[in-house]
Amino acid sequence: MTVNYVHEPTDLQCGQAVLAMVTGIPVGEVARILCNDRETTLKEMKSFLRSRGFYVSDERVQVADKSALPPLCMLSLETPRCWHWSLFCEGVFYDPEHGVMDDFPASNRRYYFEIRDKR
Repeated sequence: MTVNYVHEPTDLQCGQAVLAMVTGIPVGEVARILCNDRETTLKEMKSFLRSRGFYVSDERVQVADKSALPPLCMLSLETPRCWHWSLFCEGVFYDPEHGVMDDFPASNRRYYFEIRDKR
């Protein structure tokens, strides 16, 4: 899968940016479809992806090392400031706040939900 990096338009739109990167839908359009330009919930994230032909795992899996991540997943991270959504795809972290990275953004607890494209 090819991911085009999307920086979050505001400090509250990391979820919308992750959804935009996965689906290719512009981040502003994602916010409009969700009727939400603030923090996204797990339910919103899963529903949005599933309605567009993606599989999203039901279980939240705690992870410490990137070698344990599936090829594509959304990350729920407890950062020093807040809980934060990020994206991992084929060895690369696409973080809406911090950019494209080789490892996790600074975070105390890390969880993932696997994503697969069923389209």
